[in-house]
Amino acid sequence: MAKTGRSRATAKAPRIPADVRVAAEAAADKKAEDLVVLDLRKAAGFTDFFVIGTGQNSRQIRAIADSVLEALKAAHVRPSHIEGYDRSEWVLIDCFDFIVHIFSREARLFYGLERLWGSAEPIAL
Repeated sequence: MAKTGRSRATAKAPRIPADVRVAAEAAADKKAEDLVVLDLRKAAGFTDFFVIGTGQNSRQIRAIADSVLEALKAAHVRPSHIEGYDRSEWVLIDCFDFIVHIFSREARLFYGLERLWGSAEPIAL
């Protein structure tokens, strides 16, 4: 049997849509910690994907959000709603098919979206 160089996990891994990848990469560029993409399509969610990341302080949280918004604009993606930017403990960027959540460490632990959406499939970046 010939080897293809791809593992089963790689072959079955869900693809991340380009817009979701753009948002995740923009967050990573600003050093968002514990960055994860959750696939909610099988979890009966109201959106298809969550991009979740953590910032160390309010200044970094805003910088991550700004980077995501700038990258989405360049990709011609216009968020329908942005929440929490002024307080910068939890910034939510709603793009219909996916939502970007940028949390402070404390807010991320408190809300526990990964736990709340436990049936969602995490996707490695």
